[in-house]
Amino acid sequence: MSHEFQLTHDIDLEATPEQVWAAIATGPGIDSWFMGRNEVEPREGGVATMTMPGFTGESTVTAWEPGRRFAYRGKAAEDGSFMAMEYLIEGRDDGTTTLRFVHSGILTGDWEAEYDALKKGNPLYLRTLAQYVKHFPGRTAVPVAAFGPQQPDQDTVWAAVTRAAGLSKDVREGDEVHFTVDGEPVDGVVDTVLEPSFLGVRTDDALLRFVGGGGMVLTGHHIFRDVDQAAAERTWGDWLAAALA
Repeated sequence: MSHEFQLTHDIDLEATPEQVWAAIATGPGIDSWFMGRNEVEPREGGVATMTMPGFTGESTVTAWEPGRRFAYRGKAAEDGSFMAMEYLIEGRDDGTTTLRFVHSGILTGDWEAEYDALKKGNPLYLRTLAQYVKHFPGRTAVPVAAFGPQQPDQDTVWAAVTRAAGLSKDVREGDEVHFTVDGEPVDGVVDTVLEPSFLGVRTDDALLRFVGGGGMVLTGHHIFRDVDQAAAERTWGDWLAAALA
């Protein structure tokens, strides 16, 4: 059974339309707040790719209006499912920007669960975008994706990750964060919480994101300094394994 869907999200960003365009429509910009390694061919009909560990997705750019509108659509799977993304940019007189994100397509299989995940997840990624353009304007990040071992349930994951990060299970946005990773201190503030599936921490040089569901967890970090991606992913994979041991 297939299901056509459309989700629309609006967000106000403390950035100019030009800064927002660079964040949503270029590979380095997308790397700095969304998922994986990204490349965008800057034209309508161009190719946009996203690479995650063990996965590469390819889309076609369907709208390219710099500073105003960017859209792309993924290839349809054998079952007919696909996803399309559209960003609409509107600048304001005070130098800020309103962004509308429209996520549409066709879901199949357990579409209700996937739809619910998208409905919850989209606003969280947009909040990361807001953190990026406000706190790291003009900078680009190294994306760090690492996976932790499967757990019995998500509550187990949440308790372990918050404990390892020096936080309580009842963590709230604004809480200070102090812990170590491979002997190096991590000091920051909690900027996003959706218990028990999403924890966001902002430091002076990173947006750290712990994302989970169904007893699994991965990092979707964005590191704003010169680091070796593979080494950083091994380090964070070891941290997750130790936290969940």
